[in-house]
Amino acid sequence: MDKRVYPAVFHAEEVGGYSVAFPDLPGCITEGDTLEEAVEMAEDALGIYLYTLKQDGQELPKASDPSGIKPESGEFINLVKWDEEAYLKRTDNRAVKKTLTIPSWLNHLAEERGVNFSQVLQDALKKQLVG
Repeated sequence: MDKRVYPAVFHAEEVGGYSVAFPDLPGCITEGDTLEEAVEMAEDALGIYLYTLKQDGQELPKASDPSGIKPESGEFINLVKWDEEAYLKRTDNRAVKKTLTIPSWLNHLAEERGVNFSQVLQDALKKQLVG
């Protein structure tokens, strides 16, 4: 799973709030009524943008060095982080049906004891993959 950091340009709007643009990601723009909201929206916009690129099989752009970005009056640069695993946990909890094969005797024993197969598989996969 990817972890990336991209510089974002935050622009204080005259009417209040902030607009946010990512110089390395054309069209990745968002806004917020407060600085806190603008940061949250920037994280969401970055997540949607990068996840969409990955789903389309495109390479993720290289992030610029923030020291090379010169903000204009009323602007500042802030780094925005994307953690793919955390993003997917937060946004993609759809249930996906899987078919599996186990020995008949194990199936009978598990059914007798009221085992929730889906929960056992989820727990085992989380232990195996996430730690």
